[in-house]
Amino acid sequence: MDMIKAFTSEQLKETVPSFNIGDTVRVHNKIKEGNKERIQMFEGTVIAKHNGGISATFTVRRISYGVGVEKTFPVHSPNVVDVTVIRRGKVRRAKLYYLRDRVGKASKVKEQMD
Repeated sequence: MDMIKAFTSEQLKETVPSFNIGDTVRVHNKIKEGNKERIQMFEGTVIAKHNGGISATFTVRRISYGVGVEKTFPVHSPNVVDVTVIRRGKVRRAKLYYLRDRVGKASKVKEQMD
């Protein structure tokens, strides 16, 4: 068991980005195409966070050309370069899966004023 803990502890990032459920974030994701690397941004609302050490993930949802697109990113992945918070959301739920059924203005999250 010590081997597993030692391996996972060295893979963890030192600085974990701080954001909450309902925040609109821009995720800078490293994409490898052939022998080239580039950074692609994915901007949307955080609808879920799963904690769990090395396997911690967060799910971001956005509407692209009228179709809902969700991506799940590992927090400690080397491919996730940066997570920038665009705006803070005011929510009362831990998971915002109900946004999948909403369309248009109904799928908006109120902005937190502080």
